[in-house]
Amino acid sequence: MSWPGGYGRRVLAEVDSTNAEAARLADTLAGPEWICALRQTAARGRRGRPWANPPGNFAATLVFRPEGDARQVALRSFVAALALYDALASLTRAEAALSLKWPNDVLLSGGKVAGILLEYPAGPGGPLAIGVGVNLIAAPGAEAVEPGAVPPVSVLAETGVRLSPEGVLDALAEAYARHEGALVTYGFGPIREAWLARAARVGEVITARTGREERRGTFETVDDDGNLVLKTAEGRVRIAAADVFF
Repeated sequence: MSWPGGYGRRVLAEVDSTNAEAARLADTLAGPEWICALRQTAARGRRGRPWANPPGNFAATLVFRPEGDARQVALRSFVAALALYDALASLTRAEAALSLKWPNDVLLSGGKVAGILLEYPAGPGGPLAIGVGVNLIAAPGAEAVEPGAVPPVSVLAETGVRLSPEGVLDALAEAYARHEGALVTYGFGPIREAWLARAARVGEVITARTGREERRGTFETVDDDGNLVLKTAEGRVRIAAADVFF
């Protein structure tokens, strides 16, 4: 597997978090760079939640300056999800057990095996950091997630395949570069269709919770801006950001 041209590769023995390291390095990088840590001491998930990252699991961040406005930049969560799906499918041969959960999780056998976090280390308009965490060897216990959330799983427990962080990094970087090229060349349409083809629970009733409200409805699609589209008793609703519960 070849490393994609134009992307830097940095593997660290230990760091507080790869997104924090991306923030420190962002202004010094000449181009896109992947930062992978074999151990994190202060990993974070969405909304500042702690992310369990024992040795052997995967943690990496891609930091770069994508073109486009904030809406277009945010679509990289779909690019990253597709890339991670492809990387895990190729390494485990368990494609049939993988699916994607809006807005930015990868599921394996119905459990959460990976999460993706997009941040602007220097604020909007600056470099984008795409953090990726994968439970390769171990997953947190069900008590570590909020009630009703998808239970965590690991690649090793579900597939019997032991993957190395460096091997996952190489596969992910290659897949990401391929999908990023497609987004830049052809727009979001093909990315959206590919994501929907791998999405979990399309056509089923799900719950979307924001900090202010809860919406329950049938998961119809994802629109051209990446919003979740639900069919509810009050009509069709588009949701830009939420936690989804099955």
